[in-house]
Amino acid sequence: MRDPRFSAVAACAALVVLSACSAGAVRDVVTPDEGTPKDSIVLTANVAPKADGVEVKTIVSASATHGIISTARLATVDGKTTIAGSVAGSSWVAGDRLEPSTTYRLSVTGRGDDGKEQTLSRTFSTQALSLAQQTYPSVAPLRGETVGVGMPVIVTFDVPVKNRALFERNMTVESTPAVRGSWDWFSDREVHFRPQTFWPAHARVNVSLRLNGLPAGGGVYGQQDQDIDFKVGREIISVVNIAKHRLKYTVDGRVGKTIPVTTGDSGHATREGTKVIMEKFSSIDMDAATTGVDSEDPGYYNIKDVRWAMRVTNSGEFLHAAPWSVGAQGSANVSHGCTGMSTADAAWLFQHSRRGDVVRYVNGSRQLEDRNGWTDWNVPWSEWVRGSALS
Repeated sequence: MRDPRFSAVAACAALVVLSACSAGAVRDVVTPDEGTPKDSIVLTANVAPKADGVEVKTIVSASATHGIISTARLATVDGKTTIAGSVAGSSWVAGDRLEPSTTYRLSVTGRGDDGKEQTLSRTFSTQALSLAQQTYPSVAPLRGETVGVGMPVIVTFDVPVKNRALFERNMTVESTPAVRGSWDWFSDREVHFRPQTFWPAHARVNVSLRLNGLPAGGGVYGQQDQDIDFKVGREIISVVNIAKHRLKYTVDGRVGKTIPVTTGDSGHATREGTKVIMEKFSSIDMDAATTGVDSEDPGYYNIKDVRWAMRVTNSGEFLHAAPWSVGAQGSANVSHGCTGMSTADAAWLFQHSRRGDVVRYVNGSRQLEDRNGWTDWNVPWSEWVRGSALS
């Protein structure tokens, strides 16, 4: 006769086996993603196929759904110009705006969640712009130039800029060592940047203007980006004492030379204030008519081949050689406003000066007018920063 206890144990063992099989079946059913269909990538761009008249201010971009972008290229159809961009997962963004009257081809490739690649292609053309609808930014100093510590950064536009704040946000000046500085708009065609105090001697400066295709207002757009690197030389500051007829030339705070000079007489007083050397000429013809003096005026002059001349005002003040007034130099003021010195001293000063060097005029009776030359350093800092479109 079978032992009933044996039957119970067997039944229990069979139950355990059946339970193990059932558990295995459940795990197979819930294995992650197995059998679940995956989506194909969908690529889109912010320019339509065969679009015409696309605004030059457009920053072309592309995006992906259900996948990532692997490569993208935006170039002119002739392949000569490529606009670089950056890929960040499911998006691509161009690094620059567009040129007018140009046809571009955009090609974007991405891989979907299903592992398959897709490519989006777009060919489009941009709006036509006349030169009157584009504003070109000219920059001083020049690329690679070494200038004095008083040199402002000057940007001049050939077509007026109405969107000053937008333009200023896209205009940066960085230096090593770093300085605190600000833009000041003189007009809708001219803007200057200067530090709070003079540039540090031997500084390196980068001017970056990201203005190409940027709306200037009134249907006008920026015509070109600019990147200008320049250097600052030694701290050269000359002080002209109008009353004592002396010019003291200093380098990095040390006196390098003292020169006897003559400045403007009582009827043509030389202006007092901080000036900056704007231009240098080894030889120049000086005609009083260019400063508004009529040829019939008793004070009219027209002197040929004036040597070693350096301009410091728009109105015609120069430092230059004046061999005709050597007898008065160091003792009297007899010029029509310029700072005259011997030919030897003028040649020395010319050789040891550069554009952007500072020339301070003191002890005079006539004040320098605002913007009669690069008069930036005569403006208090609190007033200067108010000239920024972002103040």
